[in-house]
Amino acid sequence: MIDIKPVQHIHATVTVPGSKSITQRALIAAALADGSSTLLTPLASEDTAYTSAALKAMGITISPAGDQWTVDGTGGRINTPEKEIFLGNNGTATRFLTSVAALGHGIFYISGEKRMAERPIAPLMQALAGWGVAIESIRGTGCPPLKIAADGIRGGSTTLPAGKSSQYLSSLLLVAPYARHKAMLTVEGEVPSRPYVTMTLAVIRSFGIEVSASEHLNHFEISQGCYRPQTYQVEGDASSASYFFAAAAVTGGTVTVSNVPEVSLQGDTALVKMLEKMGCTVAYGKGITVTGPGELRGIEVDMGDCPDVAPTLAVVASRARGRTVIKNIAHLRIKECDRISAMATELSKLGARVVEKEDALIIEGLDPAAPMHGADIETYNDHRIAMCFGVAGLVVPGIRISNEQCVAKSFPDFWERFRLLY
Repeated sequence: MIDIKPVQHIHATVTVPGSKSITQRALIAAALADGSSTLLTPLASEDTAYTSAALKAMGITISPAGDQWTVDGTGGRINTPEKEIFLGNNGTATRFLTSVAALGHGIFYISGEKRMAERPIAPLMQALAGWGVAIESIRGTGCPPLKIAADGIRGGSTTLPAGKSSQYLSSLLLVAPYARHKAMLTVEGEVPSRPYVTMTLAVIRSFGIEVSASEHLNHFEISQGCYRPQTYQVEGDASSASYFFAAAAVTGGTVTVSNVPEVSLQGDTALVKMLEKMGCTVAYGKGITVTGPGELRGIEVDMGDCPDVAPTLAVVASRARGRTVIKNIAHLRIKECDRISAMATELSKLGARVVEKEDALIIEGLDPAAPMHGADIETYNDHRIAMCFGVAGLVVPGIRISNEQCVAKSFPDFWERFRLLY
């Protein structure tokens, strides 16, 4: 358990690790490329270690050397692992590697931690079945563990049923160039977290494959081919940066994150604009700088495109004047934990006034008659819950965070870098 101490003044410049989302997409593309690629400043964390280990088990050589990883791609040839692929609670890798496994020839088993067995994957299974893949949920739940009787991907047309995760769509797009027939994909319903799909398309195109996408990202035609080896620069992680931007907001200080660009592939940079609406000042130069105001104000915001930073905004909202409504976040319930419930529960422990809706959080903000107070925070083994309550501890005395090392999933040295704010 870690005690967070309040701070009177913040004026800091920090860097954050490489983007987890981009690293995992680039790892897949590089693994499927025909030749050797170099990834610059990728994220080394628990999640990317699971992804790398699974790819190695499938016959890909990955050689990390500090901030530069060499990936020797096999041109889409996938070996059958000697044992099941265990992916912890890495939802991105589980969805992506399910499709990668389908490119192989043989029986693949994919499993994870207890929470992963509660996270749905049925829409992806149905779309892969439409491309001729034999896949089953071993327990019949529509969740992992999975068995894939792989014999390559047929291609042609398939439909992705409406789902609560954009990762299903990204998974299909990443492997589609390797189908035996040109792959076409239609998505039913609204696509959640659209910037993540745009990110996937950008990575695919960087590795040399053309994708035709409709305006609303509900129909795709993917050229057949093989990814070309690349030297690929991974941006700093905007989700990780959110905690430092939030720190500036709640303390009235100034924080610069020097390695997240103004023009980014990552939808989570939208948080900066939201903080601006709450009264913060934002400047761009070498990275992004946020300066907090004397008083934050509540806002109403749709976070359907950037759900990973909704917990961060919820903490900032608890320190604002007036009501904040964070809506269109139902898909947070199938993350590493039910993040809507977790945020409502833990913020309430601190004395914040929070209403939990099925797809929203309503936070009433500061009450001068009832100031927020310290408490022991449960993280639910969720890295984002731990990190966002670190921010709360900068202004609320007495916050202690349990299982604080769960941040290793995406930001192994978070607490060391967080101390740079003091």
